[in-house]
Amino acid sequence: MYDLPPEIDVQADGGLRIVTLNRPESLNSVNDDLHCGLAWLWPRLAEDRQARAVVLTGAGRAFSAGGDFGYLEELRQDDDLRAKTILHGREIVLGMARCRIPVIAAVNGPAMGLGCSLVALSDIVYIKEDAYLADPHVQVGLVAADGGPLVWPLEMSLLHAKEYALTGARISAQRAVELGLANHVVEDPLSEAIACAKKIMELPRQAVEATKRLLNIHLERSVLAVLDYANNAEEQSFKTDDFREIVTRLNAKKKNKAK
Repeated sequence: MYDLPPEIDVQADGGLRIVTLNRPESLNSVNDDLHCGLAWLWPRLAEDRQARAVVLTGAGRAFSAGGDFGYLEELRQDDDLRAKTILHGREIVLGMARCRIPVIAAVNGPAMGLGCSLVALSDIVYIKEDAYLADPHVQVGLVAADGGPLVWPLEMSLLHAKEYALTGARISAQRAVELGLANHVVEDPLSEAIACAKKIMELPRQAVEATKRLLNIHLERSVLAVLDYANNAEEQSFKTDDFREIVTRLNAKKKNKAK
């Protein structure tokens, strides 16, 4: 649906759109196709006048493990790919912030890096008991231009946002609820998210969409205040020796495990 790459699966159920990050063999880690698909998804949803709500989840046992290490190496070496990816990262963030219909995240497993961002930008979050959130951008030498720290200060205290952004520490499902990063810890987040979406879809359409918009104006203004700086800073961090050394080490470790 929507003519997206197979890494983004979209299924329709009446006015509901179930969007699945679809690289289960790699824990839905983000490669170029998945990243492009996420950037293209939100304009297509905006054009789909039959769509009333979105459920966002991951295939298999993860929501998303964050950036694929091979993709990170490609970004380090390819200027054009890096420029496109930073542009698409901006479009993902603003596309979600401006999305006219409710986005309900069903966090079925680890949500790291961009996966953590997608959760942070969602409107309602159901998370599995053994799932967790984490944003390890800094740990790999990158600035989180499209990461959780972009919007975390609106969702939890600035002190907590700094702690988790700077350390990359995991945030358990229960802790995520306590901090305000998730709404409910549940056994089956997908079924709960679908039930929530269908309940919202029974409500008056204009009231739902306008209420979401007035709430997300706060989010959009906050994002726009820092997004240019964040994009420029991330562009610079891709070129640092720290990033090169960390990514080289991670890819070597991955190759050794595969032997």
